[in-house]
Amino acid sequence: MVNLGNEWDALLKDEFEKPYYLKLREFLKQEYSTRRIYPNMYDIFNALKHTSYSNVKAVIIGQDPYHGPGQAHGFCFSVREGIQTPPSLVNIYKEIESDLGIRPPAGGTLTRWADNGVLLLNNVLTVRAGQANSHRGVGWEYFTDKVIELLDQREKPVVFILWGANAKEKAKIIKNKHHCILTAAHPSPLSAYNGFFGCKHFSKTNEFLTEHGMEPIDWNLN
Repeated sequence: MVNLGNEWDALLKDEFEKPYYLKLREFLKQEYSTRRIYPNMYDIFNALKHTSYSNVKAVIIGQDPYHGPGQAHGFCFSVREGIQTPPSLVNIYKEIESDLGIRPPAGGTLTRWADNGVLLLNNVLTVRAGQANSHRGVGWEYFTDKVIELLDQREKPVVFILWGANAKEKAKIIKNKHHCILTAAHPSPLSAYNGFFGCKHFSKTNEFLTEHGMEPIDWNLN
C-alpha cells in the first residue's frame, strides 16, 4: 500500500485501486525483481511526499527519471547529492541566473524547491537503467494525469511549468482559467536555444504568485 503521509493519500486513494494501477503495480513488481530500475522503489513517490496538495504553488513536469546510476530520486530534473549536475539542469540553472541573478549551486539536488511548494513531477515515474522512456505507456501517464486534474480543481491558483512537447501534452488537462500555464522548449542541450533560454519562467512564476497573494518561491539553492 502506498503511503504518502499527507493530503495526497486521501485524494489518490481510489486511483491506487483502479485496474490500470493494479496492472502497473504487477508490471513494476516484475521489473524491479528482474531488472535494474530507477529510482529505488521507495523513492518513486518522493515528489508527492515532499509537496502536499494544498502546499503546491508551482508544478514542473519532467519526462521520466534519469536512467544513469545513482541519479534519480523521485523528483524531475533533480539528482542525488554528490552526483554531477545533468546537462538539462545546468541549463535550468543558467536560465535562473539570467532571469533572477541567482548563481548556480554546486549540486543538482532540488528537494529545497519541493519543500518550498514546487511539485517536481515526472510524467512517468520509473525507468529501466540506460533506457530512456522504457516505462512509457505502461500506466504512469494515467496516474500523473490524475495528479494534474486534482490540482486543476483547486481554487487556489497553481503555476504549471511545461517544458518540451511531452510536458505540454498535460496542458489539455488544465481547464480552469485562474491557473497560470507557462510553456517553453525543453532545457535539454538539444532544444534549450529554441525558446527555453530567455523564457523567464522563474520570475514570471513569482510575479503570478505575488499577484494572487501567495509567497513567491525561493529559487536559490545555495
